[in-house]
Amino acid sequence: MAIKFQKLSRSDIRKVKPGEKIQEHGIYFERLENGDGRYTVNIMVDGIRVHRVIGKESEGVTRMQAENFIEQARTDARKGRLNLPQGRKVVLGFREAVDKYLVKLEKEGGKDLYMKKFRFNGHLKPFLKDKPLANISSFDIERYKKHRQNEEAKPGTINRELAALSHLYTKALEWKWIEHRPFVIKKFKEDKGRIVYLTPEQIERLLAVARQDQNPYVYPFIVIGLETSMRKMEILSIRLEYVDTARRVIYIPQAKGGAREQPITKRLADFLTGYIEAKEAGQEWLFPSPASRTGHTVAIEKPFRRVVEAAGLDLKEVVRHTLRHTAITHLVQAGVDLPTVQRISGHKSFDMVLRYSHQNGEHISSAMDKLENRPVKFS
Repeated sequence: MAIKFQKLSRSDIRKVKPGEKIQEHGIYFERLENGDGRYTVNIMVDGIRVHRVIGKESEGVTRMQAENFIEQARTDARKGRLNLPQGRKVVLGFREAVDKYLVKLEKEGGKDLYMKKFRFNGHLKPFLKDKPLANISSFDIERYKKHRQNEEAKPGTINRELAALSHLYTKALEWKWIEHRPFVIKKFKEDKGRIVYLTPEQIERLLAVARQDQNPYVYPFIVIGLETSMRKMEILSIRLEYVDTARRVIYIPQAKGGAREQPITKRLADFLTGYIEAKEAGQEWLFPSPASRTGHTVAIEKPFRRVVEAAGLDLKEVVRHTLRHTAITHLVQAGVDLPTVQRISGHKSFDMVLRYSHQNGEHISSAMDKLENRPVKFS
């Protein structure tokens, strides 16, 4: 049945003056300053806000085109509902799907939850918004990749975000939210490059500057990173109750490879004992931040860069993750066997640990020297 218009009749449209706007049934007409008229649509379809500029009168656009757009949007929504997996009654938007996914994943004991939340809430949800989960296409994925490149995100960072998106769709299929995966993800080729690590002399310079920095957290952050190889968020999200200095371990409930106990050195255990003794009453986190939504500090970039620069180190090469590279490299160079290195570093893949072995040949040469010095004679 045709829509009846009282406010947006043809005669009323002709009366609209420059700068004025009228609307009815989700259709908006605005008279521009140059006298031209512009039609836009702003409606809700299956709980999703649809806002589109239909066009101008000078382009031949009339109210009828706006009406046709609305009817087509609702027709598409009806078709979408007919194709919904069993049990669903409305189209599932991306943001709603992410929220449900994170809740269910936590109940299932899913891994790497902290970083999944960071990637979805910080980047994927703001970009894909409420687009129906089943309608996100390969074109949308490529637009997202381009968007993140424009924000100067590194290929590896974007790949981790795409991996989180892919896992969401894997679970969505398992939970029967969708019938099929609507896109193909093409990840970036990552340049492994060389592993940058600090020398003992550089470490001393960095720590000396960090001790004097105005930020009270940057020094302990660096100390923990160098002594454990823990990742940034693993360090910043340490609860005091997770630190066991007697057993010399830090419990990490949401590590990238799953929950684990992180071994620590006696030197770090002694340092943390004094650090914890100085805590304030009621303090829960090692790096508290009352202003943060999480209750703990989530960013250490600015003070870290300030300390690196003050220590005379290269800001392009020495980043937060360099602390992890340094600890692992020094373990490998000390001749620690690679399975033990993996146990300490928390790497999911043994191949990742092998990278450190391949790029640090001094310990291999030393091992061959020991082989040569065996009390064996060859004729």
